[in-house]
Amino acid sequence: MIAVTGATGQLGRLVIEALLKRVPAAEIIAAVRSPEKASDLAALGVQVRKADYSDTESLLSVFSGVDKVLLISSNEVGAREAQHLAVITAAKEAGVSLLAYTSLLHADTTPMGLGGEHRSTEQALIASGIPFAILRNGWYTENYAASIAPALTHSAFIGAAAEGKIASASRQDYAEAAAAVLTSSDAAGKIYELAGDSAYTLADFTAEIARQSGKAVQYINLSQEAFADALKGAGLPAGLAEMLADSDANAAKGALFDESHTLSKLIGRPTTPWQEVVKAFVQG
Repeated sequence: MIAVTGATGQLGRLVIEALLKRVPAAEIIAAVRSPEKASDLAALGVQVRKADYSDTESLLSVFSGVDKVLLISSNEVGAREAQHLAVITAAKEAGVSLLAYTSLLHADTTPMGLGGEHRSTEQALIASGIPFAILRNGWYTENYAASIAPALTHSAFIGAAAEGKIASASRQDYAEAAAAVLTSSDAAGKIYELAGDSAYTLADFTAEIARQSGKAVQYINLSQEAFADALKGAGLPAGLAEMLADSDANAAKGALFDESHTLSKLIGRPTTPWQEVVKAFVQG
């Protein structure tokens, strides 16, 4: 049995889809906070179990009879360390044979503010004694593609990554990697640095938006502080705006670059070209 936490999230659903191509639906458990949101997964034959990252008892029930668990990192930045520890504790008590965790690219050395909770989770996982696999996911190309619509509206794509090279991959690529690890017989003890096969600067990304759309769009590089203020002005919560600005500023220093090609090797194909993701968002 394989359990996937956060299974109704964007990544979780794609992991379930990828697993369905490898194992019978009855051997997959979707661990979700709101089971009513997983009716489509249940219709496919996937077992749906109610779980809350903050409720160890519910997690113990979910992991009963489970062989492998994928802990998809919580989206509650600031509360993730405690939530992840609850999952690790429950998985250990349940006796799972593998706990895989979606971390951050180069989590052990990254200067990105996001790295702190990931490092703490990795350390807790390793210290737990549970056989583990750590999936250090790089940036999702969709993270930047989500800003294509406003860029087209304002004829400008803003950021703070300067000339930093970004080796992103699609969410689908990372989902397939997770499914590959969960169905592997030799993943225990491995740490995977996962990123796209090719890299780009945000100026490159903006030029591709212009090419695909046929509209004039310019990249405007801002300071970290100015970018955070612009995001807040666009309606983003302050914490999220500061996190994105920090991520961009560190991308300028290479924090989102990797050329190991571990991801494409793991999924057995080239990663999705970032240009294809741009095209999909431009076409809507």
